[in-house]
Amino acid sequence: MKNIFKILIISSLMCISLPEKADAYIDKSIAIVRVMNKAAGKVQTLTLPVGESTDFEKLSLLVRSCKQTDPFQAENFFSFIEIYKTSEGKIFSGWMNANEPGENPLQNADYDVWLVKCE
Repeated sequence: MKNIFKILIISSLMCISLPEKADAYIDKSIAIVRVMNKAAGKVQTLTLPVGESTDFEKLSLLVRSCKQTDPFQAENFFSFIEIYKTSEGKIFSGWMNANEPGENPLQNADYDVWLVKCE
């Protein structure tokens, strides 16, 4: 009876799935973003240092974090960015995903901003 009980416990423990390994990310110090000025019809690529505020036209951009996926996975980049507009204050605060630029970009009446990559 004890052996059967042991077998049941061992087999039930084997059936319990372990949590999947958490994704690993590499912190980067630079975010590369594209900014479209809709009125002028121009697109500009900006290099933004993490932790520093950068002014561009009527915008002030502050990158809080820029991360790359584990090198053993498909390459992707994520950045947490805050964007302020001179006349309106904060107009965006959140994560942007380089592989899904339409998922969470800034879409403002005057500007669009999306993440290209982290370096």
